[in-house]
Amino acid sequence: MVDVSIVGAGSWGTALANVLADAGHNVLLHARKNTTVSEIKGKNTNASYLPNIKINPKINAVLVDLTAIKKSDVVFLVVPAQTIRTIAVKLASNKCCSMPLVICSKGIEKKSYKLLSEVLVEYLPKAPVAVLSGPTFAREVAAGLPTAVTIACQDKKTGNRLSRLIATPTFRTYYSNDIVGTQIGGAVKNILAIACGIVVARNFGENARAALISRGLAEMKRLAQAKGANTKTLMGLSGVGDLTLTCTSIQSRNYSFGLMLGKGETVDTISNKNLFLTEGTASALAVTGLASKLRVSMPICFAVNKIVNERAEITDTINQLLRRHIKNEV
Repeated sequence: MVDVSIVGAGSWGTALANVLADAGHNVLLHARKNTTVSEIKGKNTNASYLPNIKINPKINAVLVDLTAIKKSDVVFLVVPAQTIRTIAVKLASNKCCSMPLVICSKGIEKKSYKLLSEVLVEYLPKAPVAVLSGPTFAREVAAGLPTAVTIACQDKKTGNRLSRLIATPTFRTYYSNDIVGTQIGGAVKNILAIACGIVVARNFGENARAALISRGLAEMKRLAQAKGANTKTLMGLSGVGDLTLTCTSIQSRNYSFGLMLGKGETVDTISNKNLFLTEGTASALAVTGLASKLRVSMPICFAVNKIVNERAEITDTINQLLRRHIKNEV
């Protein structure tokens, strides 16, 4: 049994808290709203994010408490990717630097084009950093349905210890030493999910969706290779596993976002009425920026970025993509 802090009480943070509490650990769930803390403590629910899901009564919810985080054995960061730097600054200022930090967000920083692990290292160079990723819908994890994930860490001893720490009979963990490839997979798949949503909404057929997933995986692997990752990582849970899930289910926020775009709704309209954050829009900006910097060809990701961040017309963008020169597959 260890003392665990989970920073972020959204759907994924709450689901992960359930997993860790079920594994027998002392779980402190850090929320940013008093109403969330009160509901979890009083009703063992977090209805805004996980309706009709009971939360383990052993979970202790608090407003973000840096002193408590400092005393934890492990810290799981389950906040939006673009806020990781803010959290890192706060942790560093409070001298939280010795315990493992597990990144559970999926994305790349859009201002610097840095991986989230690279952002943490800027401020907390002595902290062991790991990444938790894979095909995980929070609702299914919170309900105790079978799930498998990748836990990536450059230090094998720390990675295996974290893997054993999180594992339960229904939450299976696989260790990887490729922290870079694991993060690339998690960031790029959200962009491709938006593309798949558009394809389905436009009735382009399942052939088109399968082609998009396959060619999207090729783009993912090219970026990973350019960043020095092992491309075999992308054939595992944090790559093709997460990609398949996100691109084929209405539960995916990014896929649903693409569906609405394909049916004619605007980015601004969707954003205004959508309670949940769609990470793919920020990821599209960050991934294409990084790809340009590294001179990596990622035509699908660039097309999505034009649509969601530059407000390009969807039909014209698709036609431009389809008119690209014919190339060898490999």
